[in-house]
Amino acid sequence: MNALPRSSVSDIAINPFPTGPIEKSIGPVLQAKPPMPQSTNSPMKRFKPDEAYGKQSLCDHAAEKAYEARQAYGGEIDYSAMQRLLEDRRFVRYPVRLCFDARPLQAGEFAFMQVIEEGQPDKGFILFVHTHFETHHNVLPMLIAYHMVCVNYGEIASHEAAEIFGATLLGMDAQTYYQMICQLADEMPAPNETTP
Repeated sequence: MNALPRSSVSDIAINPFPTGPIEKSIGPVLQAKPPMPQSTNSPMKRFKPDEAYGKQSLCDHAAEKAYEARQAYGGEIDYSAMQRLLEDRRFVRYPVRLCFDARPLQAGEFAFMQVIEEGQPDKGFILFVHTHFETHHNVLPMLIAYHMVCVNYGEIASHEAAEIFGATLLGMDAQTYYQMICQLADEMPAPNETTP
């Protein structure tokens, strides 16, 4: 938490993380939340967050949790670490089971997170991942990380939060992460093709 009044930091990027290699990968992603409005009528007027403030707060929290998870797992998230991470309730709010099955996916989807019982997320989720990636353990952490915000934030999860979470968790620049996710999605075979 920043102890300074928000108006004094509104023009700079906020990076709540210590200096180091990760700072370079997420520093450009995190930006200052919109400044608290200055009231001309009353200095005690309450701040009312708007949608932009909420979205930035969500992205900031996603980056913070991803950074904590990365540090907790030794700074390197491979497929084995990702499987352990999915069981860690400090970082993944509800149980997640991986299922390599393309049938529930729509055209162009590489994965889809499905709650097991509607309205009861504590029952867990199934992450359906396209069968094309079943043996590609080197890219599975990227694909899985993208969908983890659905479990942690539910309906308010956004693609921006997914990209920031995934990039931070994997120690990547957000733009590079996004480009790699797009490239992986493009690698999938067409629905009538078979996966080698």
